[in-house]
Amino acid sequence: MVTEKEIKDKYKLICNLLSARKLKPAFDLLEQLISESGLGEFQDEFVSLEQNYKFMLQYTVEGINDPERQKIYDHLLISSFELADNTFERLRMKYSQSVEYQKKRGFAKHFITNFDEFLGDLDKFSIHKELRGLLNDASRSETRMDAEIHLQKIYTVFYHIWFADGLTENEIQFIRSFLSNDSFPTYEKSLVVTGLTLSLMRYFDENKIILLFNAYDNEEEEVSQRALIGLLIGIYYYDQRMPLFHAIMGRLAILIEDARFRSNFEKSILQFIRSKETEEIQRKLQDEIIPEMIKLSPNLRNKLSIESLLAEGLSDDKNPEWREILKDAPGLMGKMEELTEMQLEGADVFLSSFSMLKQFPFFSELANWFFPFTPDHPEIKRNPINKESGEDLAFTQLIMKSPMLCNSDKYSFFFSILNIPPDYKKMVADSLKAESEQFDEIAKDESFLAHSKKAETIISQYVRDLYRFFKIHPQRDGFEDIFAWRFDFHNKFAFAKLLSEDLKIQRSIAEFNFAKNYFSEAADIFELLLRSKDDAEMLQKLAFCYQKMGNYEKALKFYLKADLFDQNKIWNLKKIALCYRNLKKPAKALEYYQQAEILEPESLSLHVSIGQCQMALNLYEDALRSYYKVEYLSPGNKKIWRPIGWCSFLVGKIELAEKYYDRLIADEPNKYDLLNMGHVQWCLGNRKAALAYYKKSINDSDSSEKDFMEAFEEDLQHLIKQGVNTDDVPIMLDQLRYFLED
Repeated sequence: MVTEKEIKDKYKLICNLLSARKLKPAFDLLEQLISESGLGEFQDEFVSLEQNYKFMLQYTVEGINDPERQKIYDHLLISSFELADNTFERLRMKYSQSVEYQKKRGFAKHFITNFDEFLGDLDKFSIHKELRGLLNDASRSETRMDAEIHLQKIYTVFYHIWFADGLTENEIQFIRSFLSNDSFPTYEKSLVVTGLTLSLMRYFDENKIILLFNAYDNEEEEVSQRALIGLLIGIYYYDQRMPLFHAIMGRLAILIEDARFRSNFEKSILQFIRSKETEEIQRKLQDEIIPEMIKLSPNLRNKLSIESLLAEGLSDDKNPEWREILKDAPGLMGKMEELTEMQLEGADVFLSSFSMLKQFPFFSELANWFFPFTPDHPEIKRNPINKESGEDLAFTQLIMKSPMLCNSDKYSFFFSILNIPPDYKKMVADSLKAESEQFDEIAKDESFLAHSKKAETIISQYVRDLYRFFKIHPQRDGFEDIFAWRFDFHNKFAFAKLLSEDLKIQRSIAEFNFAKNYFSEAADIFELLLRSKDDAEMLQKLAFCYQKMGNYEKALKFYLKADLFDQNKIWNLKKIALCYRNLKKPAKALEYYQQAEILEPESLSLHVSIGQCQMALNLYEDALRSYYKVEYLSPGNKKIWRPIGWCSFLVGKIELAEKYYDRLIADEPNKYDLLNMGHVQWCLGNRKAALAYYKKSINDSDSSEKDFMEAFEEDLQHLIKQGVNTDDVPIMLDQLRYFLED
């Protein structure tokens, strides 16, 4: 029996072949997939499609001039993609065990049939909701019941759109009407936009993308930004097909001219790239910060005055007592400050905290993973925070306004505090209020940035909502993980024009990738930018990317280009030398280190690097002079004793070598220091002392007899050069073996 993975792999291969315009092998594989899976209903369509293609090939070979040929060819490609999509979808409906297809199979009887009537019922509830809320208690109870029914209808809309394949005219008109109806709240429209995005990912339909374009034009920011994210995901995912869909490319070309779109496009891409560091942040919290905090217990709570810290909320001011308290945990303060800085930049630092809070029954409903947080959600109304105080609305409003939490985490937060003591609830409320006031104050001071800031917050929160679904949903394995994508928008056909026409966005994305150490992605974009003009800084950054990727040939190429500019000259010379060293060209490396030395004569690292190159070239006397310079410039530097001792030995200054190895052994010797001191003693004629040091080297905790023998074999040539008799070597080694048994 065919497996789900085999079906998916064949489908992807068919799509890749079609995208590469290799229709014959694509048809062969598609026919095989149709026949193996017993989908006879697609056989006639396939035969007709292939026959039409054969006719076209025949006319082309015969030289018949047909001005419509390209249009016919494009139509054949689109039809081939559609047949592959339909075959793949039918097979997934038959075989897939993912939660998506289990849900779709179960939803089959719930698809909307009378769209006008359904839309009318939704509209009727929305228009009269507030009026009914002002009536007596019995009416309010009835309103809550109506709200539950209405919510189920909204879920139905969400799932209908998600599980629709190619949209019918009725479905298209229904979605348009829903999104343009002013009586429907923003959170319901936003959920519908997410439904469209999930539907597009599951099954391609040009109309879904066009509807997302329409939704982006919506005046409600939440709806607009969700639509933008949906467009980026969908067009990125199906980029291979985009050259065939002129309506999509036309709409994108129009949007490119809009400054607001370009700004939001950039913010969205950066947020997707930023999501890559979420797992690393979670790892840092779990493996580094939390264990360090636990070490500070049991007095940590009293020392840190947890209650007062919580009451201060998310204030910018750091508690001055923290540094004193955390002195017992070296590095912890730095890690916490690093996370704080990342949070302020928009990084997702809350996943670790909230990933365990997705077990509430609320999240068993797939739609709720994408529902914007609202006090109007029936699940919120059904669970009052404080029955006596009547402050539920104010409290949920504070949660809703929090810019730091995504919608999914806001629901987790709400349900997690239902059962905590009243005092703690008040403390949390005060903290949220302080955060809200601070955010409002910032918005007031930067009113001209308010619109842009709101869009950025929505984008950030929505990407995190998606991240939680695709990364921590219990049945996430059945979904295409969009956060495993490379997010190389610059390499995509659909976005290439936008990025090539706005180099500022391209540079911003490159710099962001560079700052986050995503060197492969950064290098791609820097290379694209450098096609327009040479720029010293970009050449150096591109070279650095290749250096960090281990591609020293390419790194050297761009460092040498950058060397033509008079910018960061010393740094650039050092990098050129480093590349030559890694390419095993010590003479060239030495040449560039010496150029740098002229500009920076007192640099310790330069003299050390020069010495290493001289050692590699067997210029031991020169190397010794270089190391002496380091000792002169930094008299207390113990690290320089090692190379001075070894160079002294190599040039035959055995007594001098002994002096430096004496110092090392009196300090903290390693296995090589002990080995080298053994060499020195042997050359001085002190064979017993040599054997004693060799034994210590082997017995070092970081060594073994095998390690010792390998190192000894490498050094043997130098021992012989310094006068050790070759015939004595096996005798000494055997004596050492007997010593080890004692």
